[in-house]
Order: sequence, then structure tokens, then C-alpha cells
Amino acid sequence: MTANNSVPEGFAKGGRLRKLAAPLTWRICRWTAAARMQPDFIIIGAQKGGTSSLCTYLFQHPQVLAARRKEIHFFDAPEYAQGMSWYRAHFPLEKQRKQGATAAGAITGEASPYYMFHPHAHQRVFDALPQVKLIVMLRNPVDRALSHYNHQVRKGREPLDFEAAIKIEDQRLAGEKQKILADDCYYSHNYWAYSYLARGRYAEQIETWRSVFPVEQMLVINSEEFYRDPHTQFGQTLEFLGLDSFDLGAYGKQNAGRYDSISAQLRRDLTAQFRPQNERLYELIGRDFGWND
Repeated sequence: MTANNSVPEGFAKGGRLRKLAAPLTWRICRWTAAARMQPDFIIIGAQKGGTSSLCTYLFQHPQVLAARRKEIHFFDAPEYAQGMSWYRAHFPLEKQRKQGATAAGAITGEASPYYMFHPHAHQRVFDALPQVKLIVMLRNPVDRALSHYNHQVRKGREPLDFEAAIKIEDQRLAGEKQKILADDCYYSHNYWAYSYLARGRYAEQIETWRSVFPVEQMLVINSEEFYRDPHTQFGQTLEFLGLDSFDLGAYGKQNAGRYDSISAQLRRDLTAQFRPQNERLYELIGRDFGWND
């Protein structure tokens, strides 16, 4: 089997890791991996759903010890082949869990929003961390798709306009999931980059994760509610994680992008296209997010 080495920025292969940690520091982290914490929680998605904001809030809590970076991308990237010592090297030392009054009973975690969509990630996470708590942030799939598209445009990865991009999405993704499932080392740029509408089919992704994880280990957050009332939503997240209540005072929005909206007709068409998946999601989680209106 061969691996596609065209790994995007942020996928920990080479460059970005070296920017975050000097080679000697990283080697020390690998040497001490067995003495490091394993994540107590993972924010698994969805991309462009507010995961950066929630992760930033959590890392400000006195009982949460930050990972070396927000997105580790271990369970969805070629680095998975390097084993758990590579992954654990990103987390604090176990002795820090009870070090000092504010860190008593501390936890740690990460947020890699491609996990929810990646075909292998759910089983990989369960095999390694069966007790981990999962947090899912779900945004109106039309808005999520548009935000994802504009992110790719800003990064210089998308030459097409939005309508053209979603029109050929199925063509771009054809066969890619099957290739990923068939080859543990295969990295699909198209599946990661151009899955604008596919990532918004949340019900099938939630079902996939629930096929291995019990319902009580997963918290589903509506992104629109999160941004309308971050204090309340943050409090519910802390309760889910078993942490003391904590008021940040200010809840800034991270990675907010500005871009043109789509036409009313296109929005109606996409809303209709997502309606069956949304209804399936609402039935699955027992909540209606109002995205079909």
C-alpha cells in the first residue's frame, strides 16, 4: 500500500509540527509519552461549526490542561501509523493532573474537526480511548458548506465559484471514501478539501460514531445556540465534562470569516436538499434545530 504525501497545512506532517516545537523538545516529548496524559475529551467536529471557539474557552478553564495544539489530526492522518506515543507526546505530563490547587483533577483534550467525517476515525478513537468523551458541534449545513468553501478560497485551494464547486462535488469525491477504507495509509485531498455538502449530512456521521460509542459519551451542541448564548452552552459543556462551573466573562468568536452570501433561491434549494438528512438527525438526537425553515 502507498500513501499520498500531499498532506495539507495543519496535518502535523513535518512543517507545522516543527514550528510548534523545536526538534529536541519534540524528542523529549516522545521519550516521555508513556508518562503523559491521554485526552479525556475530543471535539470531533464539525468543521466550521465553532470548534476553535469552544476549544479556546475550554483551555482557559483552570481544570483543563491544554494540548500542544488544538488540532492534532492523529486519527485521520498518516501519523496514525506512528502509534500512540506520537499522539500522547502532544499532551501534558500525567503528574500535572494533580499539580497545584487549580489543576487538581485536571483533564486535557483536543479538537480535530475532520475526525467526525473521516471513515476510519470513529473506530480508531474507540480502540485507543473507549472512555473518552466526545463533543460534536453542528451548524446549519448550508452555512457550514458556504463557510468551508470560503475557507478553501482564502487558502488558495478552490478555483471555482460556490455553485460550480457544489455541482461537481460528487465527481470530486467519487471513490475517495472507498480508497480511504481500503488503505489505512491513503490520504485523500479531495475528500478533506471539497466535501462541502457531504460534511453537512450529519445524521449518518452521528450514527457511525454511535455504532461504537454509547450515547452518554457524546454531547451534541447546536452551533447557532452556542453563538447566541455562549455562556449557557459553555456551562453545559463543563457539566458534561464533570468540571466546575466557570465564567469567562468574555466569549470571543474565533476564526470568524467574512464573505458574500448566496442567493435566496440557492439557499432554498440547498435547504430542501438537506431536509431529509436534517429530519433524520432531529429524530436521532431528539432535538429540532430549525434548519428546515
